Amino acid sequence: MSPMSVRWLVGRVVIMLTSLTVALTLAAGAVVPTSSGITVRYTEYDIPHIVAHDYRSLGYGQGYAAARANLCAIADGVITLRGERSRYFGPGPATTTLTRAADNVTSDLYFKSVSLDGLLDQPSTDVRQMVRGYAAGYSAYVSERHPTSCPEIALPITEQDVYRRVYAWSTLMASGGNADGIVAAAPGTTTNGSLDELAKTTQDMSGPGSNAVVLGRDATKSKRGIAVVNPHLPWHGDVAWDMLQLTIPGRLNVSGATFTGTPFVIAGATQNMAWSGTIADAVVPATLFELKLTDPTTYLVDGKPERMRRQDITIQVKQPDGTLKPVTKPRYSTRYGPVVTNAYGLALPWTSEKAYSFADPNTRNLRFLNTMAEFAKAQNVRDFTSALHRTQGNPIFNMMATDAQGRTVYSGQTVIPNVPDSLVDSCSTALGHETFKRGLATLDGSRGDCAWRNDKDALQQGIFGPANLPELWRNDYVANSNESYWLTNARAPMKRLNRIVGSFETARNVRTRDTLTEVHEGLGKFDLKSTQDLVFSNRVFAAELTVDDTVAMCRTLPDMGNACDTLAKWDRRANVDSRGALLFSRFWTRIGRDPDWKVPFDVKDPVRTPNTLNTANPAVVKAFTDAVAELKAAGIPFDAPLGEHQYVERDGKRIPFGGSRPETGTFNVIASNWDNGYHGIGQGRGGTNSSGYVRVVAFNGTPCPDARAVVSYQQPELFSTKQWITERFCERDILASPALKILRLNAS
Repeated sequence: MSPMSVRWLVGRVVIMLTSLTVALTLAAGAVVPTSSGITVRYTEYDIPHIVAHDYRSLGYGQGYAAARANLCAIADGVITLRGERSRYFGPGPATTTLTRAADNVTSDLYFKSVSLDGLLDQPSTDVRQMVRGYAAGYSAYVSERHPTSCPEIALPITEQDVYRRVYAWSTLMASGGNADGIVAAAPGTTTNGSLDELAKTTQDMSGPGSNAVVLGRDATKSKRGIAVVNPHLPWHGDVAWDMLQLTIPGRLNVSGATFTGTPFVIAGATQNMAWSGTIADAVVPATLFELKLTDPTTYLVDGKPERMRRQDITIQVKQPDGTLKPVTKPRYSTRYGPVVTNAYGLALPWTSEKAYSFADPNTRNLRFLNTMAEFAKAQNVRDFTSALHRTQGNPIFNMMATDAQGRTVYSGQTVIPNVPDSLVDSCSTALGHETFKRGLATLDGSRGDCAWRNDKDALQQGIFGPANLPELWRNDYVANSNESYWLTNARAPMKRLNRIVGSFETARNVRTRDTLTEVHEGLGKFDLKSTQDLVFSNRVFAAELTVDDTVAMCRTLPDMGNACDTLAKWDRRANVDSRGALLFSRFWTRIGRDPDWKVPFDVKDPVRTPNTLNTANPAVVKAFTDAVAELKAAGIPFDAPLGEHQYVERDGKRIPFGGSRPETGTFNVIASNWDNGYHGIGQGRGGTNSSGYVRVVAFNGTPCPDARAVVSYQQPELFSTKQWITERFCERDILASPALKILRLNAS
């Protein structure tokens, strides 16, 4: 490890020591130039602002700061990605967020089989330098042997460890999300699962999600852009968010947040451009190929036999006595990808005649950081879209951006299989006709002409190029709440694309409808404050559609106590002091993904339809009476304030949280889970898919964007009271921080 020195300067002394350096540039908001070394300035809430003279040094600073803040979380991820969870933690349930594997053994067998061969030439020169520095900076912190709760796994890392994390993110919605089915696959294997399970998995509103809204000059008072960042992910581990700023004077200046253990900024803003994103849940980024077998491990393509490739994977598993025992499992692959026996909840038996191969294009994509590196330099939305087109590394995110000129753009430029509708028409199997209704193509793997198609403008074989993916330019707004491209702007629905890109002219969920409603109500009037109010409005859109009818139904039922009056008086919001929100949430959660509406979806009125709940349906009545019984059994008054029963716990203190589950159509998603042991919901233990990093960025005509942010699980008291951190982008603001601490690093 290269020698390194660290020097801290704290508080007012910092300003005195640095004032001569910046005196001539403070008025312009310029960045402190550094001829050598790395400077990390910490402002309120320990937010690091990292300045360096090149990418390697910048990565070093980010890696060191990341280790200082999240050593054990990153170390746990590294162990996961190396396939060594069982070595350290035994064969128990997997707690990692980098895959959906059920247990450590499955997680290890999956990640041990991952190879980056042929991918490491994809990262750009800037990314390679950044990653090299990040690994060195993290390892330098580890080498200092600071006190830690995870000494056994707090180990130095390599560049490959960083790239493995990027790979895991890129494949999370496909291979990583189906690790159990890939690892379990063996000749003669049968698993549980059905088309109904596939539908639930691909439409689960409580899964990873986000809201993103970017407002343009026709929507804002200032005629400049405003961006909203609101991801809904677990509150722990590798998908947690950390705020930061990265600066290379004269080359790069970007602030925002990144995933724990990941270089660069993932959701952020430069001086003149801000971007946001959502997970593209409406797209299934993989394909099944149905294989015709001549024996359990030989399949036919155009009548010619091909042997499956067998790879024996060995891991070490910690035993109760502390010793290690090797476990070996074969993995079988075809020209398309690994053999799988369950995908997205769908059982895929491996018989003597038939098997299925799982094809994931993101297993050949290590370009994600190339995209982020280009975003960090972009100064307008054209730079932003150009970065997407040139790098083609965005794996799973709908991306949106706005700029200081008030332009906005939505991009669905993700890495997905090139499966046009014409290919589905000619190559779908009998199963494929059913799975494709849910967006998952199942193609005939016995025919060579059923392989993925190639686009001339695609950097990678087998994926769609930019010309075949959605993009929408607007001056008013674009918004997405994890649904398909079609209704990104309710004033300008997008044209039909290939089905695999997303559904077209179909009903939107209530959260999307809430987002579009709140945006339209504010068009032309948005400023920083009103946009913040949108994020924390806590309107329950499902209640706005149904609560009057629900109250009328309630009044016809026996033994309801004051439940009916409580709902009638409820403010239809999920604020901490809202009375009735808890009862409605417990009721609506039981309704399911597809409520029984009297007024059906109308493609000409997609925001307001469907509506009018069918309260004569016995299932609706039962859902309500069950919710009433549940609260009674828990001893919770129907009119109890939401915050008394939806909270997080920190050091034994309960902190009330507003917000509601995604099914209820609330922008501020708090996917709390009922816990009778606590007589309430949503302590935040384990971190369900909920609002985490929340940010609003408004351009104001100065070199210093006006940004407010909060991370729910890092600043729960602020989140609870709808308070925000005022970000510090320019030098004068950073140096004025009363909490300022400066850390100087030298890496040679």
